[in-house]
Amino acid sequence: MAKLLVTGGAGFVGVNFVRYWRKYHPADAVIVLDALTYAGNAASLVDVKDVSLVHGDIRDFGLLTKLLLERQIDVVVHFAAESHVDRSIHGPDEFVDTNIIGTHVLLKAAKAVWLDTGSGTPHRFHHVSTDEVFGSLTPQETGFSEITPYRPNSPYSASKAASDHLVRAYHKTFGLQVTTSNCSNNYGPYQFPEKLIPLFTINALLGRPLPIYGDGGNVRDWLHVGDHCCGIERILEAGKPGETYNIGGGEELPNLAVIDHICRCVDDAFITKPELRRRFPNAPAANGKSSAILKKHVSDRKGHDRRYAIDETKIRCELGYTPKHSFGSGLEDTIQWYINNEEWWRSVMDGSYRDWMKLNYVSEFA
Repeated sequence: MAKLLVTGGAGFVGVNFVRYWRKYHPADAVIVLDALTYAGNAASLVDVKDVSLVHGDIRDFGLLTKLLLERQIDVVVHFAAESHVDRSIHGPDEFVDTNIIGTHVLLKAAKAVWLDTGSGTPHRFHHVSTDEVFGSLTPQETGFSEITPYRPNSPYSASKAASDHLVRAYHKTFGLQVTTSNCSNNYGPYQFPEKLIPLFTINALLGRPLPIYGDGGNVRDWLHVGDHCCGIERILEAGKPGETYNIGGGEELPNLAVIDHICRCVDDAFITKPELRRRFPNAPAANGKSSAILKKHVSDRKGHDRRYAIDETKIRCELGYTPKHSFGSGLEDTIQWYINNEEWWRSVMDGSYRDWMKLNYVSEFA
């Protein structure tokens, strides 16, 4: 029986991973450590059985060593990070503090407990990163592979790149048994409404503008969060220590195509479920109009990467990973989840978030 510590387990991908692991590995112990900042939501875990939630910070060395020792942790899955490129542009300090210093403190604690005591405990430290560390691709370039040079273009991606290097260094220098995954754009249930898909879905339901950066031609590789969790599972079970694996969805789409698909899905939902007109009277679809009328182009984001794409040959060939969700069906299921879980997204969209959105009037596309 494995004993997992999942950092950032109350955030979007972390919540989905905890739910996935509990479903397919019911005998394992799962402890979640989360600082419960604006994007962490303890309520997203309340219906998950046999999961311990610890409210704490990955920069707290004493807390980390205590958890690793007392809970006899042998697997760390490290999701905890400040995310959202726009937030890093306006306030890069906390990205350095959490993503770089926090990861280093977590690595130090793992080394202290697993290696320095001389116990020789079998262990694994899995670090979850992003394809943004590789920078931007031209339309002609092939997808990012595990040997693509790092070229981060935002404070967020630079902080994640630094954390990736620290994880690698702790393996090469100290022998910590680590793996790293770099994923493409995730979407799915429980995603905080600052990202493109939940933000535009909710705005379409509420009749609010859909702010599109620049010409909307930025291209992303879309990965359903369930497939991401499956990829991490394959790495934990069969990945080689010290190795990095790219996890992608295999479906590149420009933002405009994604936005048009969201609009169609929302419009179709109002046709099949007329009762939505009472719940969301300000939606264009409630009045027989297309959600597309809400589209509004705004100034492009600073340092906005044009294209990301993942070459996932390594994880497919070596570990047998294959994404199960097509983007079309995955997006429809995701939009339906947000329609069915209005209470959840209204509860997480607190005043501070609304003030931030009003100030910036942008959405996150990276």
